[in-house]
Amino acid sequence: MANRGHLYVIAAPSGAGKTSLMRALLERRPAVAFSVSCTTRAPRPHEQDGRDYHFIDRAEFERLIKAGEFIEHADVFGNLYGTRKSTVDAALAEGRDLILEIDWQGARQVRKRLPEAIQIFILPPSWAELEARLRKRATDSPEAIARRLAESVSEMSHWREFDFVVVNRDFDQALAELEAIFDGRGETSRQDRPGLAELVNQLLKSPV
Repeated sequence: MANRGHLYVIAAPSGAGKTSLMRALLERRPAVAFSVSCTTRAPRPHEQDGRDYHFIDRAEFERLIKAGEFIEHADVFGNLYGTRKSTVDAALAEGRDLILEIDWQGARQVRKRLPEAIQIFILPPSWAELEARLRKRATDSPEAIARRLAESVSEMSHWREFDFVVVNRDFDQALAELEAIFDGRGETSRQDRPGLAELVNQLLKSPV
């Protein structure tokens, strides 16, 4: 019988580089599975149903909520996102490590149901860098960018709820820290390490 897999929850404010880090991590660790979430938002260019998200309408999403099909779900910028329990249960039962890329609301729900999950938060190195990354993506309107920046303050305020915090100052270094956490060597990335609180306090003093 296979050993049960580990569940990794990874959250970050928009623009912190979470998605790019996840892609690089999965390329290096093909045995790790990535949970494809359900969402009610429209697909972005180049996104594929079943690969990036399971795109469903709001009525179907709400039906799944009532049926208790989600291990977590949240409303983000007016769109619903959620992770199906069956996806998580199947991967862990097969002995596969699984990544959930979700927000702090979902992470909190997972913690209540699966307290053994390893929770990781990714931070930008500065407010200026966060704003620059969002504008560089060129996928959102100026109004949407402003909304995401404002929401980032709320998102980052929950950093203490996570086991590990990775500051994406240098991409390769941040990726190495993630790999160390997956290998059980994440001591230097623990959220209670010296100096981290000062950085977060600066980030929370945003100009928004």
